[in-house]
Amino acid sequence: MMDRTTKEYAWLVVAILWFVSLLNYLDRLLIASMRTPIKADIPMTDAEFGLLTSAFLVIYAILSPLGGYLADRFSRKWVIFTSLLLWSVVTLITGFVENYTQLIVTRAIMGVSEAFYMPAAVALVMDYHKGPTRSKASGILMTGLYAGMALGGLGGYIATIWSWQIGYHLFGGLGILYAVVVYFTLDDAPGKEPEPGEQQNDFNFIEMLKSLFSSRGYLIILLYGLLGGICVWLIYAWLPTFFQEGFNLSVGKAGVSGTFYVQVASFAGVLLGGFFADKWAVRNNKGRIYITAIAFMVGGPFLYLMAAADLYWIAVLGIVIFGLTKGNHDANFMPIITQVVNKKYQATGYGIMSFFSVLSGAAMIYVGGYLKDIGISLDLVFKIAGIGILISGVVLLAVRPNKEN
Repeated sequence: MMDRTTKEYAWLVVAILWFVSLLNYLDRLLIASMRTPIKADIPMTDAEFGLLTSAFLVIYAILSPLGGYLADRFSRKWVIFTSLLLWSVVTLITGFVENYTQLIVTRAIMGVSEAFYMPAAVALVMDYHKGPTRSKASGILMTGLYAGMALGGLGGYIATIWSWQIGYHLFGGLGILYAVVVYFTLDDAPGKEPEPGEQQNDFNFIEMLKSLFSSRGYLIILLYGLLGGICVWLIYAWLPTFFQEGFNLSVGKAGVSGTFYVQVASFAGVLLGGFFADKWAVRNNKGRIYITAIAFMVGGPFLYLMAAADLYWIAVLGIVIFGLTKGNHDANFMPIITQVVNKKYQATGYGIMSFFSVLSGAAMIYVGGYLKDIGISLDLVFKIAGIGILISGVVLLAVRPNKEN
């Protein structure tokens, strides 16, 4: 084991968790890329197929606060290792299911196991990276999620060449093997390493709730995250449909227009946002807050521009600029939380935020479809979302870092 006090090990932690983050998103998104072959083997309606994702999201959202609580109270390394191992085993088992009931049960269990990972991972990165590297480290970690989103499409190719079962066996087995690597290379930051099963003695559940919900800054961040989450989930879910219907594109081109541009821009934004936020934070302790707020105050109007555009290239420009600002948010969200939340409760604070963001976002995916069914155009819905993103940026400006943080 390397010396945990060195800068090299701090960056090794990011590298180790980067691949875990990739697997985190890749494994959950396999089902979307293998929809047709799975439905051919396991009869189900489109509504039942949609329920597979809904069940995952609801359980993931509900248990995210518990995941944060466990990461704050116990060893972050052990929470990460256990989460990775469990969801990888579930991924492997999914390749053996034979009916719909078994499939939805595995999706639910995956929601349970994956909910524990992100709060622990971002908190561990914050433990190792303080000051001028915090946002860069957070941003690099988040690129693992983007890579997982992109590689999730490999499932479709694997299903075409071999079978969808092979895809689940392959990536589940890979995750189990990598869990062994995590076990032997990852460690808690110095001073934060209780033994397996040992809890932090000074952790009080009631005090944690009081500390979080009496913090003006944290409540503002909750509002910011809720507004942003509602808008972002809605946009991501319906963006391909917006391009297909608004510009008469083929399904293939609409899919690329609604995913590729925004994800590539977000990938760039997460790196640029982390770099510039760290630079600004050295000169001003609200630097990360300012750059993230300004980004959404710019991204909102460009999202509105996309929704109002009559020309395809203007719509693409709008979504690219929005993607850059969304990436900036991803890089700086956890570093901002650390500025207002007691260091003992930072993973829990992230988990609670995920609960509100994911649950409200999942609901808005349905609401977007409902509004479309009753004749309200996606143009109008996206314009409102653009205004919501702008407002969330203004809200974030009200956050003041705690002096002790």
